[in-house]
Amino acid sequence: QVQLVESGGGLVQPGGSLRLSCADSGIIFSGYTMGWYRQAPGKQRELVAAITSGGSTNYADSVKGRFTISRDNAKNTVYLQMSSLKPEDTAVYYCNAVLRTAIMTYNYWGQGTQVTVSS
Repeated sequence: QVQLVESGGGLVQPGGSLRLSCADSGIIFSGYTMGWYRQAPGKQRELVAAITSGGSTNYADSVKGRFTISRDNAKNTVYLQMSSLKPEDTAVYYCNAVLRTAIMTYNYWGQGTQVTVSS
C-alpha cells in the first residue's frame, strides 16, 4: 500500500522559515518525480516545486529564490525548505509522487499539511 505522509507544517510569521517533509512507502521512490503542490481556500491546487528522479528541479515563479526542493532516496523522503515566507504562501501543502511508463501513469498524493503565514 502506497503512503505519502507530510509533516512540518504550522504557523509562522512573515519572513520566517519552515521545512516540510514527505516520507513515502510502498513505491520505488527513486524512480518517481516528486512534487509539492498547494491549495489555498477558494483557489485551485497549484504546483509549487518538483524534482525528478535525476535531480532536476522546477519551481513556480512565485517561490523561486525562496523555496528549495530536495530528496533523499535513501530515506524515501522529499523536502521543501521554505524561507522568506509571505502571507500569500498560506495554504494546504500536498506531496505528490508520479511515475509515467509506456503503459500507465502512477500518481499518488499525501493527505496535506497546513502552512499558515501570519503575524
